[in-house]
Amino acid sequence: MSAESKNGHMLIFRGNDWHQGLSPEEMQQVASKWMDWFKQLTAQGKVIGGNPLGPEGKIVSGKGGRVVADGPFAESKEAIGGYFLLNVGTQQEAVAIAKGCPGLAYGVKVEVRPVLEKCPLSDLAVPEAALAEATA
Repeated sequence: MSAESKNGHMLIFRGNDWHQGLSPEEMQQVASKWMDWFKQLTAQGKVIGGNPLGPEGKIVSGKGGRVVADGPFAESKEAIGGYFLLNVGTQQEAVAIAKGCPGLAYGVKVEVRPVLEKCPLSDLAVPEAALAEATA
């Protein structure tokens, strides 16, 4: 898969225990650095949007969504805490931006992913659907 994406890239922030061991003042300093970073990237036109995610939610699974369970679980070190949607064309540029994340020094991991125009499985589904139509 190419590192190029005309639809941009997403930074996914993993780890929601970065603040453990920090005083309220230190937590505020890190949060301020994070907001300054976001505002700077937005002013440069590199961030389209982003938000933190709440610690509670539901996980829907099973046929027809019959299973609804509590989750995701906030105690998970790999829990997704938020995201930025970037307006950049290369993964290299997105990685360079991710390296500036103020949370890295506190254990946050930043996953960098291209945003695709369409699901890669749709190309597989179309021929099968066409074949089913042809044989009907």
